[in-house]
Amino acid sequence: MPNEPRPAPPPADPAFEGRVALVTGAGSGIGRAAALALARRGARLVLGDVSDEGLAGTRAALDGAGVDASRVRAARTDVRRDADLAALVALAAGAPADGFGRLDFALNSAGVGGVEARAADYPEDDWVRTIDVNLTGVWRSMRHEIPAMLATVRAHGGTTSVVNVASVAGLNGFPRHAAYAASKHGVIGLTRSAALEYAASGVRVNALCPGFTATPMVERITRGDAAREARLTARVPLGRLGTVDEVAAAVVYLCSDAAAFMVGHAMVVDGGITAG
Repeated sequence: MPNEPRPAPPPADPAFEGRVALVTGAGSGIGRAAALALARRGARLVLGDVSDEGLAGTRAALDGAGVDASRVRAARTDVRRDADLAALVALAAGAPADGFGRLDFALNSAGVGGVEARAADYPEDDWVRTIDVNLTGVWRSMRHEIPAMLATVRAHGGTTSVVNVASVAGLNGFPRHAAYAASKHGVIGLTRSAALEYAASGVRVNALCPGFTATPMVERITRGDAAREARLTARVPLGRLGTVDEVAAAVVYLCSDAAAFMVGHAMVVDGGITAG
């Protein structure tokens, strides 16, 4: 309704107030939920996604949650393009005329599922695309994010945090999704290597390994087929899919001071899939 009052802005968390979080893959799913969760705690946001429609939807969700538009910047970002990532990081760490002047948190959640095929039959073009987005895209993101975070630590002290979205498929095999599983195994290896390189400099790098979560990617796997969804759910000891808000809560934790001693960790949020 036109005269409907705007919701009150959420109360700020001193650990996040005034700090800046960058999110790739912010146009849907885990990226959108994490952006909302970080904004609710007072972080300023820089959002990137390959979908303009997705970014508009996230901005609308933030507006509906009472987040002031001046605290949010967004740009169409393809993580296969180095120039896009350089421009996105500049929106965070650039001088006040162009950016927020710092970068404290980065969530690298942009990703694709790839096609379903056995390993020997996997189409080469799709293999290359999946690895390029899911693994090389995380590396491209960090190669711009980490220098900006090091500058934040030099200027303001404290620590900064990178969270790379991997998957339980980065810990176990995933039949008919060889490229996806390979890319997510790679994200964990990349995360651990970078974590060892930058921990002493004030940049913590960790990975997050969600299980089957109600996201557009999982919807593409189930194709709206109740039987396919039931088969996925049957693999989860809790008996249900995860929610994006549950995964976003883990992102907030990994960015927070409560996780200050966590470095190079692959944190599993999977309803028990990997426990057996």
